[in-house]
Amino acid sequence: MPSPPLFPHESTEGGGTPAALPLWTAGPLRVLEILGFCTLDTHALAAAERESEEGRGLASGGPFARETKHMMAFVLLISTLAFSLTNGVNLQDFSWQLKKIPQIVKEKTFFLDTPKFEASAKLELSGVCGIECQRTLPVPRWSDLKELLSYETVFENGTRTLTEVEVLGMEPDAVVNGTRETPTRRKRQVYGTDSRFSISDTRFLTNFPFNTAVKISTGCSGILISPKHVLTAAHCVHDGKDYIKGGKKLRVGLLKLKSKGSGKRRRGAKRNKREVPEVKDDAADSKLQKRGSGRRAGRKTSVLNERTSERKPSFQWTRVKSTQIPKGWTTDVTRDVAVDYDYAVLELRRPHKKKYMELGISPNSKMIPGNMIHFSGYDADRAGQLVYRFCSISDESSDLFYQYCDAEPGSTGSGIYLRLKEPIKKKWKRKIIAIYSGHQWVDVNGEQQDYNVAVRITPLKYAQICLWLGNNDTCAQG
Repeated sequence: MPSPPLFPHESTEGGGTPAALPLWTAGPLRVLEILGFCTLDTHALAAAERESEEGRGLASGGPFARETKHMMAFVLLISTLAFSLTNGVNLQDFSWQLKKIPQIVKEKTFFLDTPKFEASAKLELSGVCGIECQRTLPVPRWSDLKELLSYETVFENGTRTLTEVEVLGMEPDAVVNGTRETPTRRKRQVYGTDSRFSISDTRFLTNFPFNTAVKISTGCSGILISPKHVLTAAHCVHDGKDYIKGGKKLRVGLLKLKSKGSGKRRRGAKRNKREVPEVKDDAADSKLQKRGSGRRAGRKTSVLNERTSERKPSFQWTRVKSTQIPKGWTTDVTRDVAVDYDYAVLELRRPHKKKYMELGISPNSKMIPGNMIHFSGYDADRAGQLVYRFCSISDESSDLFYQYCDAEPGSTGSGIYLRLKEPIKKKWKRKIIAIYSGHQWVDVNGEQQDYNVAVRITPLKYAQICLWLGNNDTCAQG
C-alpha cells in the first residue's frame, strides 16, 4: 500500500503519484507554507527564493536570512515530522474532535481587598509539581473542582472580586497521565542548536496566524482569542500570592505597520487612502494569489508588497480593563506552584480589528500530526522581534505538555496551536490548545531538573475561558 501524501498541498490529480521536491531544497518560509503554518503570496515566495539563490539568505543578512546551522536543525525537525506522518498514519485522519463541554456557571461574587501589586515578575518558576509528581496526584473531587475553577477578577481601578462557580454536565473522566518513558533532561531553555525563526518580513508579521501574538507590559507574551480578550500565563500577572508590580497599569502591545518617517496620526484623523489593508485570513491570501496571475494584477500585487515592505512594525499599546485568573493558581494543593492553572485572560479596554485565533480542546499527543506543536512570542533575547518555533511533545499529563521547544524568557504566555481539519467543513483550521508556561525546575528523585512546559486546554478550562469571554451559551461543543 503506497504511503499517504506527506503534505496536504500535494495533488494526486490524474491518478499520478504525488511528486514533491526534497523539502530541504525549499527556503525556510516556503517550508512553512508547505507545512501549512503560513500562506505566502507568489511574489513574496519568488523574492525569498531569489535571495536564497543569490546567497543573501545565509551570509548577507537579508530579510530571509538563516544561518546554515539553523537550516540543518530545521531539516532534522522536518525529518522527524516526515517519519511520523508516513509511518502508517494518514494526514486526513487528524481532525478536531467534537466533545461535549461541561458548563461552568456563576454562583456568588464577593468583593475582596484591593491587591497590593507588590510581587516581582518571575522569569522561571521553581518548586513546580513535575511529571513524576503529576502522576501521583489524586483525581480532583467535585468540591475540589468548584474551588479550583472559581476565579478572581481585578479591574483597572483596583477593585477585586472572587466569583464562586458550579460545574454542570460533567461526567467523571479517568485522568490521562503520561505513559512514555521520561526522557533525559537537558539544562537549557534553548536546547542544542537554536531552531527559532524570527519573523522579520512585515508581510507576515501583521497577517494570520502571526498577528495573533501580542506582548504583555510585564514582559510576557499572549495571544488574541476574541476582539477584546488576550490569553496568557497567570504568572505573568500574579505570582500565586499577589499581583505583579505594574499590574495596575497593565497593557497589551499589538504590532502595527507604520510608514517610515511618518509622524503620529492625530486622534480622529482619517486613515491614509494609500495604507495597505490587512489580509484577513488564508482565504484572502488565496484570492491574492489568483488575482496576481494576470499581468496587470501582478503589478498591483508587486506594488502592494513594496508598500508593505516600506512600512516598519511598531507596538500599539492598549490598556487592560480587567484580569481574570483561576483560584487554582492561588490555591496551595501540592505545596508546589499550581502550574496546571497557569493561565489568565485579559480584557482590553477597547476592541482591536485583527483576526484572532479560536480555542480548541487539547487532543492526546498521538492525535497531533507529527506530534508537533507551534507557537510565536516575543523572546527577551531578540528584542522587538516576533519569534516562531515548533517542536515535538516529549511527555504529557492530563493537564500539561512537556517539550523542548527552544524558547527564552519573554515567550511565556504564548498560545500553542495546531492545524487540524474541521470534521464537518473538512477545512484545515488552527486552534489554540495550550498556553506556554515557560522553563521550569522541579525536584526529580532529589535532583533539580528542568524542562519547558505548556498548560493544556482541557474541557473544563475551555468552559471556564468561555465564561470569561461571555460565550458560555455557545460553548456546548469544543
